[in-house]
Amino acid sequence: MNKKFLPSNHGSIAIFERLESEVRGYVRSFPILFDRAVGTALIDADGREYLDFFAGAGALNYGHNNPTFKQPLLAYIERDGIVHGLDLATRAKKEFIEAFERYILKPRELNYKLHFTGPTGTNAVEAALKLARIVTARSNIVAFANSFHGVSAGSLAATGNKKYRRAGGYPLGNVTFLPYDGYLGPSVDTLDYFEKLLNDPSSGLDKPAAVILEAVQGEGGINPARFEWLQRLRDLTSRRAILMILDDIQAGVGRTGKFFSFEAAEIVPDIVTLSKSLSAIGTPMSLVLLKPELDVWSPGAHSGTFRGNNLAFVTARAALETYWADSKFEEEIARKSAILAEELKSIAKDFPSLELSVRGRGLMYGLVSQKHHSLPVHISREALRRGLVIETCGGHNEVLKFLTALTIAEADLRRGLSIVRDSIGAVQDSMETSPP
Repeated sequence: MNKKFLPSNHGSIAIFERLESEVRGYVRSFPILFDRAVGTALIDADGREYLDFFAGAGALNYGHNNPTFKQPLLAYIERDGIVHGLDLATRAKKEFIEAFERYILKPRELNYKLHFTGPTGTNAVEAALKLARIVTARSNIVAFANSFHGVSAGSLAATGNKKYRRAGGYPLGNVTFLPYDGYLGPSVDTLDYFEKLLNDPSSGLDKPAAVILEAVQGEGGINPARFEWLQRLRDLTSRRAILMILDDIQAGVGRTGKFFSFEAAEIVPDIVTLSKSLSAIGTPMSLVLLKPELDVWSPGAHSGTFRGNNLAFVTARAALETYWADSKFEEEIARKSAILAEELKSIAKDFPSLELSVRGRGLMYGLVSQKHHSLPVHISREALRRGLVIETCGGHNEVLKFLTALTIAEADLRRGLSIVRDSIGAVQDSMETSPP
C-alpha cells in the first residue's frame, strides 16, 4: 500500500520541458511518461501501473480502451470505413443518430435536433451561444460564478476563472455573471437576486439571450446545484423568454448518475452541449442539442472541417447500445456513488483537524479543504507517488476531484480511496512538522 511510484530515467519527460510550450498543464501535475492504458489503469514507459481517478478530465467515463468500443472501431478501420466526412451523410453517422434517438431521446421524451459542431467542447458552447443570440436578437448572456465553459472567445467570456480569462488577451464582454446556487451560503437563494435584476428597469442588466450553466460545476469546484434551484431557474427563464443552455460537457454522459445531469431535476433545457465522453473512447466529438423551433441556422452558418468524426460515431453508437439500452448501468453508477460518498465522508470525519467537507453527485465528487487551500495539491502529489492519478479543481485548487471511470470495479474504487486516505495521513504528518 505504501509503495512509491517514481518515474525512472527511461521514462524521461525532458523533451516536453525543452520543446513544448509553457502552456502545457496536466503534465506538470503528473510528470510521468505514460505509454498504455487499460480500463482504469495507466501504465508508464517502465511498465509501472497507476490507478486512474482522473478519467481524461471526464472524457473517459467508460475507461481506457474499452473492448466494447475498440473492436467495432478496429473493424471499421479495417474495412476502410470513412474517417473524414465533413457533414456528409455516412453510414456511421446515420447509425449513431438512430441509436441516439432510440436510446437517449425517445426514452426521455426529449424533442431535440442534433447539431454536429467541431470536435471540441468549446466549439459546441460557441455554437450554442451564437444560436441563442441569433434566435433572440439579444447579445447579453448570463453565466455564473465558478463556471467553466471553454477557452475560445465566446466560451471564455462565460467562464469565471481569472487564470483563463487573463489568457484571453483582450476584454471579454456581453456576459453578466451572477452567483451560482450556494455561492452566498446555504440560506440564500441566489435566484432572488436574478429575478430582482430582471424586474428592475434600472438594474443595469440587459435582458439576456440565454442563461448558460452546468448542473454540477466541474472545474469550478464540484458544485452541484439543488434540484429546486434548477427548477426555479427553468421556470424563470421560460416565463421571461430567456433560453436555457445546459453545458453537460463534463457532467453528462452518465457522470452524475443519469445520461444527462439535468434529468434528476426533471427539467428540459432549450439547448444542451455535449462532448468529452460522448465518443466513449476518447476521440474528439461534440454535439449541440436544440429544440426544433430554435433551428434557424442557414446552411453552413456554423461550420468546421472536423464536424464529422466518423470514428467517434462508431464508438459512441456502441456505447449507447451497450450501456444505455436499459437501466442497469444507471443502477451500477448509483451503487458505486453510494460507496464513494460514504467513504469520502468517513475520510473527512477521520481527519477532523483538516476540516474537510464532501460534495457532489453520481461519480463526480469533491473532497473540499476550506482551511488549507493548498492541501489537495499536496494530497494529489502524494497519491501519485503511491500509484494514484487524481486531480484538483476550484478557484484555489481547494478541491480534490474524484472522476473515476463509471465502469470502475468496486475493488479498484475502494483501493483508490484507501490510497487517498493514506496520502492524507502522510500529508497531515508532514504539515505538523512543516505547515503549508
